Amino acid sequence: MPGPGGVMTDEVGVVTGELTLRTEFAAGQVTLRVQYREADEWYTVTGGRVALPDVSGLDAVHGVAVGLLHRPEG
Repeated sequence: MPGPGGVMTDEVGVVTGELTLRTEFAAGQVTLRVQYREADEWYTVTGGRVALPDVSGLDAVHGVAVGLLHRPEG
C-alpha cells in the first residue's frame, strides 16, 4: 500500500489504496508504473523515469522504488 496521500501519476493524478508497482526498462531508461490491484490500466508515476545505463541495476531501482512508495507511517 502507498503511504498517506497515495502516489502521484501523470495520467490521473493521485491514486491510493492497494496498488501494484511495475518497473520497466527500455532504451536505457527505467519507468515506474502503478495500477490498482487487479485492474487493467497502468499509470506512470510522476517523476518515475530515470536513465539506467545497464539493465543489471533494475532490481536495485525497483527495491528503492518500493521503499519510497510503501511508507505506511508517512
